[in-house]
Order: sequence, then structure tokens, then C-alpha cells
Amino acid sequence: MLDHLLVDLISTIQRSFDQALLQRQAVEERFQVDVFLGDVSWETSYSLPGEEQPPRVRADLSVDWPTWSQTSYRSWSIGETPDELPEVVIEVALRIQRLATAPPAETVLAVLPTESPLLGTECLVRSSTTIEQVRNEATDQDTAPAVRWAVEATYEGSVRFDEANLDATETIEPMVGALTRWIASTLVLLADLPLSFLPPDQHDGG
Repeated sequence: MLDHLLVDLISTIQRSFDQALLQRQAVEERFQVDVFLGDVSWETSYSLPGEEQPPRVRADLSVDWPTWSQTSYRSWSIGETPDELPEVVIEVALRIQRLATAPPAETVLAVLPTESPLLGTECLVRSSTTIEQVRNEATDQDTAPAVRWAVEATYEGSVRFDEANLDATETIEPMVGALTRWIASTLVLLADLPLSFLPPDQHDGG
């Protein structure tokens, strides 16, 4: 059985991203349950509207609902006082892909903040930034290998729920709205960087 709070959080995120006119990458959405530990996770991806497929910039969002949070929430829902109120673990990966040349790291990092705005009482913190070079082998001896580049910055953190969030789940909307606005504005900044992109037909998966 899915916890009401988690379902409401996922619905609020989807609605907020849709209202921001971000475009969901339907094939990337996943809902998973760890059959050994019991943790529940939900993953989704969004891009700017009007982007070709695959998009030049993309945000991958994952929400983890750990077992101890499930226990805490269910204790609270039957009137018990849990030792700790539940929380979710959120990870956001902001990605530029389909790059034709090696990206200048300082130029990209200049528009990637070290942390997100406050989400409740906590921020997501940039934990790593990766520059990828992918080489596809040539199909014949007269063709040069196809090379593409990508940059991905990962932000991680926990969002703690308070009593007001548990009593009225609509109170999580301001927190989700702050997350959505930050992701959307950062995607716009990344897309506006003066970088060279490969056309979609020269790219395969990222």
C-alpha cells in the first residue's frame, strides 16, 4: 500500500512541472520498490518545451521514500508520536547533452549554483559535476569516429516534513513550487549557453 503523503507529493510535483510548461520525458518515468529493504523510489525526467528528441538540456528527478519514513508516517497516521517525522531524499541531475565539442567547464559551472533554494528548511547541495565524452566507433575505415559530449551536475538532499505537512498535504505546494522554478530557470540558463550541439540524428541516447 502506498502512503498517502508520498502519492500527494508525486502528484504535486507532476502538476507543478506541468504548470511550469516543462515537457515530461514519458519513457524515463519509473516507480520502483526495493523488495529487500522496502524503500520506495520514483524517478522522472523533464525538459524545456519545444525541444527536439532527445533534448539538449534535461532534468532528472528522483524521490526516495525510505522504510523508516514509511514507518514514521504510518505511526503518526494512527495517532502515535514517532521519534522522527518522515522525510524524503531528493536527487536532481541537471544535464546538457548532444554537445558537439568539449564544453568549457567554467562557463557551465557559472550558471550551476552550489545549492538549490530552500525546500522547507533544507537545500539540495551540488555533490558532483561530470563531463562525459562518448565515442561511437566508425562504421567503416573512411569514417571518423562520432564523438559527443555531455555535462551533468547532481544535487542531493533531504526534505523533512513537519506536522503541518502531515495534517494538510497541500502545504507542500510552496516547497515543490520553489523546486520547480529553480529547475526550470536553470534549464533555461543552460540552454542559453553559447555551446555547439549535434542534431538529433547524430546522437544516440545522451
